[in-house]
Amino acid sequence: MMKLAAGVLLASVVALSACSGPAGATASATASPGMSSPGADAGGEGESLESLFSAVRNNAPTGERIDALEAIAMHYYWYGGDLLQAEEEIFQGITLHGDYDVVAQAFAQAVEMDPWDVDLRYSLASAQVLQKKLPEAMDTYAGILALDPKNFNARLMHTVYSKVTGDTAAYTAGMEELRRLDPERAAEFEARIQTVDDVAAVPFNTKVPDGLPAEHHAFVVLGYALSDTGEMEETLIERLKVAKAAADKYPDSLLIVTGGVPKGGITESDAMARWLTENGVAEDRIIKEGLATDTVENALFSLERAQDAGVESMTLISSASHMRRALVVFGETEKLLAHLSGSKPRDIGNAVYLDYPTAEEASVMGPDEEMVIMRDLMRSSGIWAFPGLQR
Repeated sequence: MMKLAAGVLLASVVALSACSGPAGATASATASPGMSSPGADAGGEGESLESLFSAVRNNAPTGERIDALEAIAMHYYWYGGDLLQAEEEIFQGITLHGDYDVVAQAFAQAVEMDPWDVDLRYSLASAQVLQKKLPEAMDTYAGILALDPKNFNARLMHTVYSKVTGDTAAYTAGMEELRRLDPERAAEFEARIQTVDDVAAVPFNTKVPDGLPAEHHAFVVLGYALSDTGEMEETLIERLKVAKAAADKYPDSLLIVTGGVPKGGITESDAMARWLTENGVAEDRIIKEGLATDTVENALFSLERAQDAGVESMTLISSASHMRRALVVFGETEKLLAHLSGSKPRDIGNAVYLDYPTAEEASVMGPDEEMVIMRDLMRSSGIWAFPGLQR
């Protein structure tokens, strides 16, 4: 029954998958938002971008100009672009340092045009979170609540990031207000938030664990951005070395390689599968998941592949700096699929490539990491970062 439910969920999100990942993301499963841009894969996007700039400049109806600003924001989110062109065309007097700056400025300008649109404000706050500007994002959520005091999602995000910033009083007050607005949803999200602290206490396995199930088990290897020519970076190769050790230790296990951001005509899953087979892993043990563009989709699509293959438990393989986020997102998605099918969530463990100087340093979850984990947890729970545009 889970297979049917998961299949429906997969079908609903496949159409949302793009051919390349967000411009600010360095991989479908990175430790944190980076600054690389897959603009070379945009393919003919320059002409349409020029028309969008023109639509904002000209005397078009307000709705058309707002639509153009939203499209510009999503273009720079996904593909990146020429920052100087954006400054000269529509953001005169503003120095842009990265693609996420364009995203934020586009939504800020749209909010100026329609200050009553709470979805535009919500998108602006999400862009500010991408910029790691939490105080500005908190102010934007507060603006939404000034217009709509009963807006559950804005209250939730303000509450979540109050926790991240260490404002215990604001977090407590926020949770009380959420309980007043919707007691059942508030309890669900309070439990979700608690999982972040629970996962923070989970020790990393720097070696492939002993005692894993001999049958119906899969190792899920999370991808990392390829170079522009389709070559794997050291981070991904190190993850694959962990996967090879796991495959050798558990010869009846499967390996799910997940990552669908193409570079140089090849996806992460293609590159990972090729490396594993070249290093002695039988091809029929490898399941390629080539749709995911980020960690949230890694979970959605990999768990579907695991269900199709009859997997009953799994171990995630990623960098230590990314593992807590992966465990939270996969755990949240697995709970959803189990709820839809009426079954019990499958066990999910970890094996990491240690990308910290020491295991002790890796064991500490800093505020920037917690911010990204909370952001993706909310996205995994069904709350889109950019309403109607991008999860």
